[in-house]
Amino acid sequence: MKHTLLITCSLLFCFIVNAQNDDAELAKKLSNPIASLISVPFQNNSDYGIGALNGSRNTMNIQPVIPLSLNENWNLIGRVILPVVTQYNITGAGEKQNGLSDAVVSGFFSPKASKNGLTWGVGPVLLLPVGTDDYLTTKKFGVGPTAVALKQSNGWTYGALVNQIWSVAGDSDRPDVSQMFLQPFVTYNWQSGAGLGCNMEMTQNWQSSDTTIWLNPTLSGLTSLGSQKISLVIGPRLNLAAPDGGKADWGWRAVVIFLFPK
Repeated sequence: MKHTLLITCSLLFCFIVNAQNDDAELAKKLSNPIASLISVPFQNNSDYGIGALNGSRNTMNIQPVIPLSLNENWNLIGRVILPVVTQYNITGAGEKQNGLSDAVVSGFFSPKASKNGLTWGVGPVLLLPVGTDDYLTTKKFGVGPTAVALKQSNGWTYGALVNQIWSVAGDSDRPDVSQMFLQPFVTYNWQSGAGLGCNMEMTQNWQSSDTTIWLNPTLSGLTSLGSQKISLVIGPRLNLAAPDGGKADWGWRAVVIFLFPK
């Protein structure tokens, strides 16, 4: 009986340790925007007190990440951001817009092997004018470069992602697009898979000389729905800078990420 109990406890301990190791590895990959991990995040951003009309905006970003193995040394990481927007009192008193905004599609060519925890990727970024409302689309097709670099060590991940988009075609009656996006980020993950992180999202519109900055502290964790691994993320959103009349008083972010590890 004692031997049976000892074996059972040992197997249970090994299962828990292995589960923690798996969660820690998943959390590490989640902190890396170009990890070789298929994931489908649904990122919901709700912002309130926008402008003189005290408007509100809810943006659900559907953001699938699909890695493709090109050869034994290189991956191509495809990332899509498709925003679904609902906003009130932004364009005028009592006015509402609801629908798709323009999609951003990125492709990162990244080496499979990181050196000393350093990972990087470069490639093209596309702006696709798929917005369904005149206020939610640029009506411009855009292209440009994108890059990301990060370092992972002892539970820490820190780095930055950047892209620059210029419009090359589209509605001639709409303003041209020349826009930079910069996202520095830092995350600490425990062995359990839980994480504490923060990123800054800065958008610089070179055409209008406007800058928008959001600071997003987050708390994250891993769990399962049956056999489906998911990550849950939540935190406040702080609007540090915005064009005149467009700054929000406060906001929050909640994310559900469906994970498909190989």
